[in-house]
Amino acid sequence: MAVMTTVQALNDALGLMMAEDHRVFCLGEDIGKMGGDFGVTRGLYDEFGGERVRDTPLSESAIIGTAVGAAMVGMRPVAEIMFADFIGTCYDQMVNNAAKVHYMFDGQFRAPIVVRTACGGGFGGGPHHSQQVEGWFMNVPGLVIVAPSNPYDAKGLLISSIEDDNPILFLEHKALYRLKGEVPEGKYRVPLRQAKVVREGNDITLVSCMKTLHDCLAVAEELASEGISAEVIDLRTIRPWDHDTVLHSVRKTGRAVVVNEAPKIGGLAADVSAVISEEAFSSLKAPVMRVCGLDTPIPFSLPLEKLILPDKDKIKQAVLKVIKF
Repeated sequence: MAVMTTVQALNDALGLMMAEDHRVFCLGEDIGKMGGDFGVTRGLYDEFGGERVRDTPLSESAIIGTAVGAAMVGMRPVAEIMFADFIGTCYDQMVNNAAKVHYMFDGQFRAPIVVRTACGGGFGGGPHHSQQVEGWFMNVPGLVIVAPSNPYDAKGLLISSIEDDNPILFLEHKALYRLKGEVPEGKYRVPLRQAKVVREGNDITLVSCMKTLHDCLAVAEELASEGISAEVIDLRTIRPWDHDTVLHSVRKTGRAVVVNEAPKIGGLAADVSAVISEEAFSSLKAPVMRVCGLDTPIPFSLPLEKLILPDKDKIKQAVLKVIKF
């Protein structure tokens, strides 16, 4: 297997799918000759040309509107929204068009679009370039939200997303773009809607995704030296997330901490913790605890940003509190 960054793995997935299926094309701001703001589409313009790697105006609503229309007539567009924070300007196209077209037309049309976008904080980007936006879409029927944590999953999940017939919001945490890992050559799929137990344990379950998944793994490693066995679950798909895998783990360990970078109110962690409490209450030895971002915009100041975002210390404190309950 080759060693790739997440950027390279995503680029590889796009190249493979475009070569295999003429219906797959990319569109977005500066994705052509420039290769995208983060380099994910680098080289694709030279290989496939401007018809299939389309530079667009700086208009997110035009990007997604075009993608939805193209998908309805048989294409499989992969749209890039440079920063997830600006996905609000195309919210209507995603929520009231893409997510509902299959239902509204009684199955006659569908919108198999993939909306790739860079999310997440930790680098001093400020309130408009650092947000986790999954909470904005969690209660929209018809949407699928995918959130890889490593290069292997990024490639396999993107391939599965492009082949899926549903509109998919594909979240790429900026802090993971340069993460390296082993990635098979050629085409393979990582299944959507299926979580993965990335570390087995018996005393407590840690549920997370994207960047905070790595913080959970680091905490689990520290806890092991203290005699605490933590099981760590990577959700991978966060709408709809894999209830069975999470509940099976919690019923085994009896304790759960849910970690998500976004603010606590109305987010992914709220839904996961609620389902655990509803479906596995009799197995719990302690209340479910959430570790999330604080309810505030992301500041430019790195010390203040560190204060409001989850990190290893906050996760470990939560775990120890649940263990000692």
